[in-house]
Amino acid sequence: MMDPTTDNAGNTGNPGDARASLEALRAEIAKAVVGQDPAVTGLVVALLCRGHVLLEGVPGVAKTLLVRALASALELETKRVQFTPDLMPSDVTGSLVYDTRSAEFSFQAGPVFTNLLLADEINRTPPKTQSSLLEAMEERQVTVDGTPRPLPEPFLVAATQNPVEYEGTYPLPEAQLDRFLLKLTIPLPSRQDEIDVLSRHASGFNPRDLRAAGVRPVAGPAELEAARAAVAKTSISPEITAYVVDICRATRESPSLTLGVSPRGATALLATSRAWAWLTGRDYVIPDDVKALALPTLRHRIQLRPEAEMEGVTADSVINAILAHVPVPR
Repeated sequence: MMDPTTDNAGNTGNPGDARASLEALRAEIAKAVVGQDPAVTGLVVALLCRGHVLLEGVPGVAKTLLVRALASALELETKRVQFTPDLMPSDVTGSLVYDTRSAEFSFQAGPVFTNLLLADEINRTPPKTQSSLLEAMEERQVTVDGTPRPLPEPFLVAATQNPVEYEGTYPLPEAQLDRFLLKLTIPLPSRQDEIDVLSRHASGFNPRDLRAAGVRPVAGPAELEAARAAVAKTSISPEITAYVVDICRATRESPSLTLGVSPRGATALLATSRAWAWLTGRDYVIPDDVKALALPTLRHRIQLRPEAEMEGVTADSVINAILAHVPVPR
């Protein structure tokens, strides 16, 4: 894991300063969110890779607070959409509105025009509205009345879903799940973390006022662009590339799965491994980087056989078994 620093690197755009600033995110977000370091790291990796994140956890584990704290620490704009059964695509992307004064139609931008979009309980809205995010996630634009409109940069969708309440929900299809770079599971806190949470609230912590909690910007667009440029220069040997391919091909041959990882998934694993290598201070990727990001990058890209599910097999257990058997390059 990253070692946080509390120094503000400033907007120099220097790769070394950028890494220090992104490492400092953990310390800033920890002022508002207790014990969710893996999720924070996953969101940073997604930003570095220009990807999107699916956050899965029961209500009340600070998924919304986590995204808001990240946006505050990065000095980025964030908006939230509560996905409901009656939500329309135009409620997300925006629509043309008739102006009676000018007698013309003008475009009214939807909440998707932001840096960090929190799509809360995305599986509670029908597929038509879910799919309205596809173009935004993949093309970084939305098309209204035939006119493409680019989204701000950086742009990240952090969608949440509840893993235990399925009544009245619309599960995301495989094609849409594959658009998310990472699927991060947000666990219930440990006993000590929960004590810390309650102690903060007893001391007057207000989750709606992050500034009062002391969360301050430690990075911005300049650091993020410098970091992305540095990640792109992180070297990957042919042996590591082959290792990623072997892992993904093994999922397609697993007897526990009806659907394995696609080539897009293999590309995603290569990208997240490279970002993690850079975050940990190296300019080259090692097998441990691939292993560290395999679960969040691949768990939502595979589909279990019904009989395997009945036997208690999980996506994570299948991937862990594959990691244990695929030969590691030396």
